[in-house]
Amino acid sequence: MRVKVLSRNPDDYVRETKLDLQRVPRNYDPALHPFEVAREYTRALNATKLERVFAKPFLSSLDGHRDGVNCMAKHPKSLSTVLSGACDGEVKIWNLTKRQCIRTIQAHEGFVRGMCARFCGTSFFTVGDDKTVKQWKMESPEYGEEEEPIHTILGKTVYTGIDHHWKEPVFATCGHQVDIWDEQRTSPKCSLTWGFDSISSVKFNPIETYLLGSCASDRNIVLYDMRKSTPLKKVILNMRTNTLCWNPMEAFIFTAANEDYNLYTFDMRFLESPVMVHMDHVSAVLDVDYSPTGKEFVSASFDKSIRIFPVDKGHSREVYHTKRMQHVITVKWTSDNKYILCGSDEMNIRLWKANASEKLGVLAPREKAAMNYNQKLKEKFQFHPQIRRIAQHRHLPKSIYCQIKEQRIMREARRRKELNRRKHSKPGSVPFVPERKKHIVAVVK
Repeated sequence: MRVKVLSRNPDDYVRETKLDLQRVPRNYDPALHPFEVAREYTRALNATKLERVFAKPFLSSLDGHRDGVNCMAKHPKSLSTVLSGACDGEVKIWNLTKRQCIRTIQAHEGFVRGMCARFCGTSFFTVGDDKTVKQWKMESPEYGEEEEPIHTILGKTVYTGIDHHWKEPVFATCGHQVDIWDEQRTSPKCSLTWGFDSISSVKFNPIETYLLGSCASDRNIVLYDMRKSTPLKKVILNMRTNTLCWNPMEAFIFTAANEDYNLYTFDMRFLESPVMVHMDHVSAVLDVDYSPTGKEFVSASFDKSIRIFPVDKGHSREVYHTKRMQHVITVKWTSDNKYILCGSDEMNIRLWKANASEKLGVLAPREKAAMNYNQKLKEKFQFHPQIRRIAQHRHLPKSIYCQIKEQRIMREARRRKELNRRKHSKPGSVPFVPERKKHIVAVVK
């Protein structure tokens, strides 16, 4: 006679102490769990709802400026230090852990147009409306020592922007032309120009460090090579580009913030059409900055909001705004990929979480495991209508909401007009122009 007996190893289900968690045996055979997908869907739905419940991105406001914040710079070595320049010529250095100002400098007369830190973090540079470039120590002056710049360079015209080389003692300024300076000299090493309009922004490439990009008010984006001392090529858009930012992970990719409410991500080797057009803002985009991972970037707009875009998506994943926030002029993504800083017209610098529902502080192992599990569930069911609706829903200020509706109507009218024109024209006389090529006027090499 044969008898079947359950045989279990006590180590698999008995707790060693009463403080241990109960061990539950699980059979992973899908035939025994016919409602696994239904259960996972419910969990994904709950996880998505909880994510929206806990989405509280605003952390703090750094007050102290007496005029609108016009530019900001990150410290290359210290995560907790950030610099900001205002429209009254004042520069402040902030400690983000204490959330307070640690030093104030009256740097310029008139606007501080641009600022950047040296690659080693020992000093920083500012340019202003008083036609000067000044280099300042990052450390506070000793007791009894006066607050004075290390070097001052007096230029012939107003400088509108500045950026420092990532590895060498070289920096670039822009105004009516792009000037490359050596830190030890009072005259530029070389001057680069292409056209006769004022240049609003200049940026060094963080990977191919001899490459620069600049934006001019005659709608150009011009690329330069520092070794050749000549411009490489330029792309002309329909409207003016305010600033650009290079991707810190992909050497050839940069994103331009444009006056036509859009952002354009270009591959500098193929400027004939952008890699992606990012469309969500309802007013001019004034600033853009990449995350250190290169997967996302944040944009600041005249429409009193900031948006976070994935690099490969045409629409933003997140929009941040407050009732008191006015036109956002400058924005920065911190080097630890956790926070976003934005400076606006009404004299405040605001600190936001890069991931709105992220829990700050130390996570227990079980919390981490639960968070990863929920994340995978949300990814698995992200295209389900109900989950997608909840995940994408955002409350917007009434002004932005109304403008989005108005622009949708205008876009639809343009599309309808084009369809009608094509319908009543000779076949092939009205070509199909893809969205990516609509905004490019020409590429000059």
